[in-house]
Amino acid sequence: MEGRLNHFDENGNAIMVDVSGKDVTYRTAVATGEIHVGDAIMDAVKEGSVKKGDVLGVARVAGIMGVKKTSELIPMCHPLPIQKCAVDYELEEEKGIIRVFCTVKTQGKTGVEMEALTGVQVTLLTIYDMCKAIDKHMVMSDIHLVEKTGGKSGDFLFEQK
Repeated sequence: MEGRLNHFDENGNAIMVDVSGKDVTYRTAVATGEIHVGDAIMDAVKEGSVKKGDVLGVARVAGIMGVKKTSELIPMCHPLPIQKCAVDYELEEEKGIIRVFCTVKTQGKTGVEMEALTGVQVTLLTIYDMCKAIDKHMVMSDIHLVEKTGGKSGDFLFEQK
């Protein structure tokens, strides 16, 4: 059934995709997203003066924890053995942007796109939580898959349309 959504059976019931017959392959995914903050938050993050602690350090750990918990949060995700997870940042101070990148790697029968996207979201939410006492005017945006490798569907690279 070409074009059929694979998280539903022939009766329209939600199901977990059967990956038992698939080959184990090396899989990677990189996702990104950003949070727009005011000058006071950017300065406090850079100076390490946020009362709740090291914002980017704590958010990095939270993002990694989110990656590891993805199958508990997203109903049809398979639990995967995460072999590598990294959360990195780019700060565009003049624009008030903290950009997050989450890279996830494994060898398995299904991809790690959802894990990378979850890692980004949890990282951004943690930044928000740690900085909301300074200013609640923060906006999370542009969250998307940057690239993925491996699996039956092959490689993907996000291209702006």
